[in-house]
Amino acid sequence: MKHSLSLVFFFITLATCGYADEPAVSKANELYAKGQYEAAAAAYESILLNEGVAPELFYNLGNAYFKSNELGKAILNFERALRLAPDYADAKHNLEFANLKVVDNIDVNDEFFLKKWFDLLVKLRSSNGWFYFGAVIFILTLLSVLLFVFGKSVLVRKLFFYIGLTGFIISISAIVFSGIRKQQMLRHDEAIVLSGVVVVKSAPDKSGTDLYQLHEGTKVTVISILGDWFEVKPGNGNVGWVEVKHLEKI
Repeated sequence: MKHSLSLVFFFITLATCGYADEPAVSKANELYAKGQYEAAAAAYESILLNEGVAPELFYNLGNAYFKSNELGKAILNFERALRLAPDYADAKHNLEFANLKVVDNIDVNDEFFLKKWFDLLVKLRSSNGWFYFGAVIFILTLLSVLLFVFGKSVLVRKLFFYIGLTGFIISISAIVFSGIRKQQMLRHDEAIVLSGVVVVKSAPDKSGTDLYQLHEGTKVTVISILGDWFEVKPGNGNVGWVEVKHLEKI
């Protein structure tokens, strides 16, 4: 499989954020710059716990974990950065690069092509991006309605009627897409494998039949929870049970 040459390089430059002037952030960045990646990761974790979240902090934490050879935690935090900022280009790039190192090459079940197209369309913008786009189109639609109502020419009235109708459909669609994107950002049913190798069981018990293995960095959907076990489904749709300690939800 051929990948873009851009994926040959991992972006190691740290991002700045609203906490950039905080002494704790400066210290974490300094540790990273000195190559003390594990200490930097611990520092970023502390900031996220005590100061609040920001996509740039998750991105920096992902970089620190990647440089510490903790692939699962790196992918987890790149994913978290993108949950907060879906258009974060550097986080997207590093996530794609990190995913190239995941052992599992899972074939995703074929989806109906219209669903694939719809998902790609919705992901073109963030939730706020779709909302603002829809609001602008709606305002233009109202102007078209005014021109339709007060237009003197039949041709002009007809033109702005169709423009207004089209604008109304687009604005409503954009608001719907905004809601869908927000739901995607808030979903908590996806998790990343953090252990090196995990045996997926047929039942939530260590005596269950071994079904297959998952490796560090693989993303799964969590279907249900029973005690210390997650029922999971990777991209190929093969459902099984994994101990909670091996995964962390995005």
